[in-house]
Amino acid sequence: MNLAFRKAACAALLGFLVPAAAGAETIPVIVKDTTSQYWQIVLAGARAAGKDLKIDVPAMGAQAESDISGQISALENAVSGKPAAIVIAPTQAAALAGPIAEAAQRVKIVGIDSPADTDAFSAFLSTDNTKGGQVAADALGEAIKAKFGTAKGDVALLVALPGVGSLDQRSKGFKDELKAKWPDLKLVAERVGDGQATSGLNTMTDLITANPNLKGVFASNLPMAQGAGEALAENKDAKVVMIGFDSDEKLIKLLGDGVIAGLVVQDPYRMGYDGVKTADALAKGQKVEKSIDTGVVLIDKSSLQTARAKALLNPKLD
Repeated sequence: MNLAFRKAACAALLGFLVPAAAGAETIPVIVKDTTSQYWQIVLAGARAAGKDLKIDVPAMGAQAESDISGQISALENAVSGKPAAIVIAPTQAAALAGPIAEAAQRVKIVGIDSPADTDAFSAFLSTDNTKGGQVAADALGEAIKAKFGTAKGDVALLVALPGVGSLDQRSKGFKDELKAKWPDLKLVAERVGDGQATSGLNTMTDLITANPNLKGVFASNLPMAQGAGEALAENKDAKVVMIGFDSDEKLIKLLGDGVIAGLVVQDPYRMGYDGVKTADALAKGQKVEKSIDTGVVLIDKSSLQTARAKALLNPKLD
């Protein structure tokens, strides 16, 4: 992690300590991991909305998606500041359900990215993660067919953490699409990590060793894709096609170099921007859509240099 990125992450973690300007409306945004590039993009979109709407947007959250108690503490701190509304991406569906429901008794709550086991959200913005899993399955099937001449063989699924709503939906969409459209692709392994790229690296390395007939893998979020992509780069003899979910500079390079076949990309900037915009509208008593789909796009080597791909892969973080 470079120095500028560490500074941005630290500022995000401590954002709730910055006092709001006199008379300014405040809408905190609580993300899953303030150190992750994906969540930095979400926060960049949120800051842009705050600037456009002339409201304060403190950035809050823990430093790892596995730090559930840290996110709950951030939510409690946000509520105690009596904001106009709160935007939150729940890190774990069951664990955040109660705290979100309790917070919603005092302030409007807008959910982004991942659901929680509660109906307390005033609005919810996310990628259609089931569709994202379907897109990944189709991309993997086509890539295996292109590489091996037929879409047939063993494939694996890598998931970062158990019980995360968005990841569960991606897994379901992926597995359902394999059964419906790619019956000759057999899911032989479904591995769950700990939310860190190292587990993706180790799991992918183990899969390559234990499954010599493995043809493809779907790594369903950024940390697992980072690790799995690194494993494939290190094991140049492995004949495994990979589709990842989300992106960073290393994954973009691996895609350009042909090490991985594709990335299913969300629009986190829009998620942050529209999350704050929706929360502001709710705070002002305006009607909003209850559920908003922020979209998903497959980017492969052939589309890597398109304007749309560049906007999604390299958004401005200022």
